[in-house]
Amino acid sequence: MIRRILAACALLLVAPALWAAGALEGEVQRQPLNVSAILMFLAFVGGTLYITYWASKRNTSTSDFYTAGGSITGFQNGLAIAGDYMSAASFLGISALVFTSGYDGLIYSIGFLVGWPVILFLIAERLRNLGKYTFADVASYRLGQKEIRILSACGSLVVVAFYLIAQMVGAGKLIQLLFGLDYLVAVVLVGILMMLYVLFGGMLATTWVQIIKAVMLLSGASFMAIMVMKHVDFDFARLFSEAIAVHPKGEAIMSPGGLVKDPVSAISLGLALMFGTAGLPHILMRFFTVSDAKEARKSVFYATGFIGYFYILTFIIGFGAILLVSTNPDFKDATGGLIGGTNMAAVHLANAVGGNLFLGFISAVAFATILAVVAGLTLAGASAVSHDLYASVIKKGKANDKEEMRVSRITTIALGILAIFLGIAFEKQNIAFMVGLAFSIAASCNFPVLFLSMYWKKLTTRGALIGGSLGLLTAVVLMILGPTVWVQVLGHAEAIFPYEYPALFSMLVAFSGIWLFSITDKSSAAASERALFLPQFVRSQTGLGASGAVAH
Repeated sequence: MIRRILAACALLLVAPALWAAGALEGEVQRQPLNVSAILMFLAFVGGTLYITYWASKRNTSTSDFYTAGGSITGFQNGLAIAGDYMSAASFLGISALVFTSGYDGLIYSIGFLVGWPVILFLIAERLRNLGKYTFADVASYRLGQKEIRILSACGSLVVVAFYLIAQMVGAGKLIQLLFGLDYLVAVVLVGILMMLYVLFGGMLATTWVQIIKAVMLLSGASFMAIMVMKHVDFDFARLFSEAIAVHPKGEAIMSPGGLVKDPVSAISLGLALMFGTAGLPHILMRFFTVSDAKEARKSVFYATGFIGYFYILTFIIGFGAILLVSTNPDFKDATGGLIGGTNMAAVHLANAVGGNLFLGFISAVAFATILAVVAGLTLAGASAVSHDLYASVIKKGKANDKEEMRVSRITTIALGILAIFLGIAFEKQNIAFMVGLAFSIAASCNFPVLFLSMYWKKLTTRGALIGGSLGLLTAVVLMILGPTVWVQVLGHAEAIFPYEYPALFSMLVAFSGIWLFSITDKSSAAASERALFLPQFVRSQTGLGASGAVAH
């Protein structure tokens, strides 16, 4: 196996661990076919395709297609949301951070989790009460439909595009490494399956794919953690002491510090993780799949529990890899380094505790995570085009279900083909910045407009449009001028913008722009928009929501 590849490709998928990754370098050599992994993957694909067939019989309306008809329970939706969040990068990347840095890995993963209270206490209930299919329904309920939906759709599509590129390249590299399949085959396979899930199964099939994948990942990680703890007689003190004894850094692995270079980058990264989560379109869309606000709150409660438990498991897995992988010569290459790089630590641990069969299971789970996430992203992108742009802007709310569904399916095919081509085109490129940019855009464009539309009476269409656009542009420009792109990708000697993460500055620009251009808006339209701001409990009881929006 080629060194350093998984360190990039696993972290390319999604999660804060991505931003610790370096550039994709060199070629990935095809590995011998992992027969057990391929058989388990085929079983997963066969099962999920049957679910897609079952779900297709129930997709009779746009509500069924976009939100599964609101039939998902809070527990099921929480598990599906956790599935969206628990990616291959979370599993491989966070455990690798613990493997190399010890305690730092846990702190890093905690930063990824703290965004959930924001969604739970500030967004979930109001989002469900006000929205219908997408978060743009909420952002535009009392503002100009055309302007806000175009802005929201653009923000969503940019986030989805960057995510899809990272997912597709990550899929090709990871499966080329783990399964021995050709990169092109892996990318095309993911694209085709993604289109099938969304085209025929809609949100119902996508949700159950996420649930199955989440159960598989939690089960596999739980087994690994239990086997690690069994090795130390379920004694955490012994786990840590033995890890300290064999790790090159010694006691330093139990001390925090070192993952983020400066306080500004640390704050900016934290803001992107916290508030970017509350602006990701494929996450927000899930709150419309439940029947009411109570079930939406339950969704976040369960998702937080599952994700928190998962990160505890990755912490144990990381320390277990220190004990069982770093000291095993079977997992070392000719230079003494870990075969495949440090991000293979969890995969090697699977082999150490469960043999080749369990290694195949974990490899199949890694691919399953990619399939599940790209399906959710594609559905979010398709809904932004069909519901926000076509039905609400072009047709001005007069499109029927049949027309909207047709546009959504055409968009799904287009996104699938585009994702395949982009995955092939970016195969040899350093794309580590893309998911970081996606989080920053979600935090700087989607979140400010959504949050202030719910909580600030003085918000106007002009303020939301200008401020949100400035936040989006600032995030993109600063990322390009920063060290990741300007130096590592474009090859300049020094970055114009010195920090890796732009969220601190782009969010400040977005909120300032929204505030300034809203309070200075003295138009009659602005006055009517302010007058429509009502307390949430009144709004939900009067039925005012997306249908009560002002048309301009």
